[in-house]
Amino acid sequence: MAKDSAHRQIAQNRKAFHDYFIEERVEAGIILMGSEVKSIREGRATISEAHAAEMEGELWLFNAYIPEYGKANRFNHEVRRPRKLLVTKRERDRLVGAVQRKGMTIVPLSLYFGKRGWAKLEIGLAKGKQSHDKRAAQKDRDWSRDKQRIMRGNGRGE
Repeated sequence: MAKDSAHRQIAQNRKAFHDYFIEERVEAGIILMGSEVKSIREGRATISEAHAAEMEGELWLFNAYIPEYGKANRFNHEVRRPRKLLVTKRERDRLVGAVQRKGMTIVPLSLYFGKRGWAKLEIGLAKGKQSHDKRAAQKDRDWSRDKQRIMRGNGRGE
């Protein structure tokens, strides 16, 4: 199997950017079963409903949907099982401390295969957006789009 590029993105949590302010990003490894890896390589994973939390001193990913691999028959995995995330102790302590002190949450941002072919999960330390924050963000996006049109000369401002 040929290597694609630096990393091949499988799933992205676009909803996280809409619902949260992403303060910080961290790359984490993820422990998977063989049938999960094959299912992810087919591009069939969803992380939009997932979240990460601490359990028993480790960081775990909950509610990520990785469907069963069709050819694995009886050796398949549980579809929404908790999956252990691999981060350094210092990163884990910093993330968990921010969640406990500042009321933030840890959300998955993207799932991809890294340079060496290992499955990686980009997680973000996030703070929830209020509805007025979402409206302000939409207004900023609209204004930047209008500025681009005006600068090109084919906008409404001619």
